[in-house]
Amino acid sequence: MSHRVAVGLATLLLAGCTPRPPVPPPADSSAAVVASLAPLPPLPKGDLGVAVLRGRAILSATRDSLPNHVGNALRCTSCHLDEGRRPNAMPWVGVTARFPQYRSRSASVQRLEDRINDCFERSLAGTALAWDDPAMRDMVAYMAWLSTGVAQGSTVPGQGLPLGSPERGDTVHGAVVFAAQCARCHGVNGEGMAAFPPLWGPGSFTIGAGMARLRTLAAFAKHNMPFDRAGTLNDQDAQDVATYITTKPRPPFAASADDWPRGDAPPDVAYPTKAAKAKSP
Repeated sequence: MSHRVAVGLATLLLAGCTPRPPVPPPADSSAAVVASLAPLPPLPKGDLGVAVLRGRAILSATRDSLPNHVGNALRCTSCHLDEGRRPNAMPWVGVTARFPQYRSRSASVQRLEDRINDCFERSLAGTALAWDDPAMRDMVAYMAWLSTGVAQGSTVPGQGLPLGSPERGDTVHGAVVFAAQCARCHGVNGEGMAAFPPLWGPGSFTIGAGMARLRTLAAFAKHNMPFDRAGTLNDQDAQDVATYITTKPRPPFAASADDWPRGDAPPDVAYPTKAAKAKSP
């Protein structure tokens, strides 16, 4: 690990250990989001506790922590909000209880480490880590800590993301919603700002990311956006703005054609697969 990365991680660890003053929420909806966050379990003592804090730092500042494995301007917490604690924002609370699991996109049984690497390659446009990489162990340690007390095979409220309709919405109205509700944080051209990720273009997630799918993006917007007024978009606004965003260019994913090899790709997948072509008459 370089000196720069080590210093950056140390700074984040200290920040994570220092009590933070409360920030008044800008709207009632944001106060409700804060109240819904999963409570933190006691931090383990010794080396395990240090690994948990390192994992949180890596997930919160992924590009700075692992520059050789991240190829865009996103970090893990760009999508897994509030350090992976927010319900209906793909939280990591309870995630260790759901693995190993079969995933149809790869038609294989995956470990949690595989799923994390999927995000590095698809959402972060980067490269996978070895399972025994110290950073991988630290990230898994943090997720396991958040999942303390969740029984294997069980679920927790707000786990994952409730998917919406695969039907495409109105791109014209979606552009209006984007300009009114999204551009002030994500930029008028979706380019992102210092604290907010780009939604399209070279710095955004790849076409192979889950967030590039209409149902996923619409559900995420519905439950979590705008960031300071989460949950205030109605279903149609969320569907339309997601449709608008998914029409925009984004980086390719080299292995996308190999996805869903059994030909069971969901209807909102935005790219052709070999299996789908083989099934076509």
